[in-house]
Amino acid sequence: MGGAVRDKLLGLPVHERDWLVVGASAQALLDLGFREVGRDFPVFLHPRTGEEYALARRERKTGTGYRGFAVDASATVTLEQDLARRDLTINAIAETLDGEIIDPCSGRADLDARILRHVSPAFREDPVRLLRVARFAARLSPWKFTVAADTQALMRDIAAGGELAALVPERVWREMVLALDTPRPSIFFTTLTDAQALDGIFPELASLSEDNARWQMTLAALDRSAGMQNTAPVSFACLGYALGEGSVTSFCNRLRAPRVFRDNALMVAAHLAELQAVSDASTAFALLEHLDALRRPKRLTSFLAAAGSWAPDLAVKGQPLQQALDAARQVGSEDFRSAGLSGERLADALRDARRGAVAETLPPSPFPKGKGYEGT
Repeated sequence: MGGAVRDKLLGLPVHERDWLVVGASAQALLDLGFREVGRDFPVFLHPRTGEEYALARRERKTGTGYRGFAVDASATVTLEQDLARRDLTINAIAETLDGEIIDPCSGRADLDARILRHVSPAFREDPVRLLRVARFAARLSPWKFTVAADTQALMRDIAAGGELAALVPERVWREMVLALDTPRPSIFFTTLTDAQALDGIFPELASLSEDNARWQMTLAALDRSAGMQNTAPVSFACLGYALGEGSVTSFCNRLRAPRVFRDNALMVAAHLAELQAVSDASTAFALLEHLDALRRPKRLTSFLAAAGSWAPDLAVKGQPLQQALDAARQVGSEDFRSAGLSGERLADALRDARRGAVAETLPPSPFPKGKGYEGT
């Protein structure tokens, strides 16, 4: 169903399949050993494969937001009725067990034409769909998909109609993180801008975009981060640096960002300019301490990935810093404890020894002067 069929037709690997069940009831699936997992919709897990099976359903708008719907998942709902409630035509394609393609909404033609088009005017009833279109535009950017003009108009209607206020932080966060893990994360945000929705969903970023030079630099940094290990946290850290420490804190609080994203973004916002100033062993050691990299070495890896995404010339400082950290971490406290040191004396001796290891590791002038970057 949906995404699996879409990806198969695009020649992409299909990692998981979702199944649609027509003409059955929830009790019938439970009697067969399926486990119900859907909170808002009738979704079940197969007892052996763990794949998702959803009852065909149709919806009627009853309130605001993406939960403001009455759902009918009775055995009388047809496949065509279920597909008609989907967001985009390319997601409204089904395939039977014997390989027959069922495409009542002409999604295959839109796949061929590289168009993101809504299925019906009911698209405007769910504000999450605006985020999903932006995410698919970013995910399918290698194929140069564009948003249909009438779909763009409906997206602007959603933005202007007050529905964005009903979006819950967890859903906004989920769609954004998925978008950050695409080939062109920038397109997620530019699509929302074109729909006049950036201010209603990400007001902090809308304020940032008023400085066009810095906004364009931010979008470029997001795209440079694509494909890296842990892409989404690195991309989010680039956003955090662009926003600055104060704004990124409120941004994370409002969206209820997980701690790993919050910490990484704050670290980059606080110390990226310090990386630019690193010129010798002393400033290198100070940065390693500020990053808490001596205790948590993975923080340096994340920090350098975001720094290189924001300003490629900063990436040249990564290798010497990593070597310095490795050398410092080779110095342990055992010898100092054996000599009877403890407490502050032990901490001071260990710190001095690690600083010395960094100085011995780094050659004179190990950090080439960067070209500079627009940052602070």
